[in-house]
Amino acid sequence: MATSQLNTGESSSKVLEQLRGKHVLITGTTGFLGKVVLEKLIRTVPDIGGIHLLVRGNKRHPEARARFLDEIATSSVFERLRSDDNEAFEAFVEERVHCVTGEVTEPMFGLPAYQFQALANGIDAVINSAASVNFREELDKALAINTRCLDNIAELARQNRRLAVLQVSTCYVNGMNSGQVSEAVIKPAGEALPRSVDGHYEVDELVRLLDDKIADVRSRYAGKALEKKLVDLGIREANRYGWSDTYTFTKWLGEQILMKALAGRSLTIVRPSIIESALEEPAPGWIEGVKVADAIILAYAREKVTLFPGKRSGVIDVIPVDLVANSIILSLAEALSEPAEQRIYQCCSGSSNPISLGEFIDHLMVEAKASYADYDQLFYRRPTKPFIAVNRKLFDAVVGGVRIPLSFTSRILKVLGHNRELKVLRNLDTTRSLATIFGFYTAPDYIFQNDSLLALSSRMGGLDRVLFPIDARQIDWSVYLRKIHLAGLNRYALKERKLYSLRSAKTRKKAA
Repeated sequence: MATSQLNTGESSSKVLEQLRGKHVLITGTTGFLGKVVLEKLIRTVPDIGGIHLLVRGNKRHPEARARFLDEIATSSVFERLRSDDNEAFEAFVEERVHCVTGEVTEPMFGLPAYQFQALANGIDAVINSAASVNFREELDKALAINTRCLDNIAELARQNRRLAVLQVSTCYVNGMNSGQVSEAVIKPAGEALPRSVDGHYEVDELVRLLDDKIADVRSRYAGKALEKKLVDLGIREANRYGWSDTYTFTKWLGEQILMKALAGRSLTIVRPSIIESALEEPAPGWIEGVKVADAIILAYAREKVTLFPGKRSGVIDVIPVDLVANSIILSLAEALSEPAEQRIYQCCSGSSNPISLGEFIDHLMVEAKASYADYDQLFYRRPTKPFIAVNRKLFDAVVGGVRIPLSFTSRILKVLGHNRELKVLRNLDTTRSLATIFGFYTAPDYIFQNDSLLALSSRMGGLDRVLFPIDARQIDWSVYLRKIHLAGLNRYALKERKLYSLRSAKTRKKAA
């Protein structure tokens, strides 16, 4: 895990110097991005003082440590570390990974006051990457994890005024604004909200209003009907203020809450765009689960979708997860060396290395037709149908027009005793469902800028640019999409893998 000598003309890394001996709390390491940040810190920053993980207990593992060993430490994200030096990896986990059993949405993480204070005083920085990324989450749940939980992060900073706070947000807090999107506070595209002299928007009254609306819905509905009404309420309120979905709306609210609570103190907000599989680290194509673009790719691969709403000329902003993790670590080092500032960085590709939706689709279709057999978990056979992006009005007209007679035919068949739903009708419903969730992201009318992040990388120096690359200009989209991303989906996201057990290795070691 030691850093190798690199020919950059520099003898030291500013990042490694700043993180040496430091203790960092990370939330959200059960998630995709959180795991990559954790792996990179363990592998690249061997002199870090300690990594503290806030992990919620569950039925199988009530204690954080047990859940970490069974569900996180066994992840394929650590295969490189195990392969390089498994003993060193195990020793690091044993000595410097500290697990805290807590719930990010509970006051003080659900900890006793003395334990919360000890946690605050025992760390130098916090990376909050916990979030609900469900675009159509029930409003109360989205508020709890994307907005309200930031009161806990702010409380950590109140109890430790030297604390460097890093909040992982999203470029899509931009909402329905169009044009060039800079690394700055985002103005709502819908109903106006008051703005403070410090630059953030005052949202306390809005959050109270949302609470009242949630309470009203709860008083009138129950069960599945309640869930649906809370989803509908979230979308309606998001649209009212200028966002397409509940996720981005509540993440924007969270930014405002932190900026107000930490006025005059250290706060860094890192906004990634659409995070996808790794470009290089920990392994090319490493991914966990099916992400935003992948749901549509998978539906096409399984021949469920051939038509989708989108703007072929629009820039779809995709960024590999390792570039995001590196951006987080770079900006964390800066926050530790230069505290008492509020900074916003966007980790994206659209301004420096843009790829249009049309090019994105074409790369995938060419690869699918030429090499579908190489991706046996993704493609069951050679795709024969095209994948066509059309404007939203035409999409709605075509899908709506086709669905009505098909639905009528399906009902007639059921009356005649045929219980199987028409396959074409099922595929249309899949298409409509995906379009409802992701349609906004495939018809982009904005370009995300990341000049400040590129300037940060430049200031850190040549060695850190090699150790922690963040520049999307290094991406060859043809190679990345056709050979790295599809291979990663096939290997990591869709194929069941036999995972190495850290705990069983220790048992075997003791037995020996």
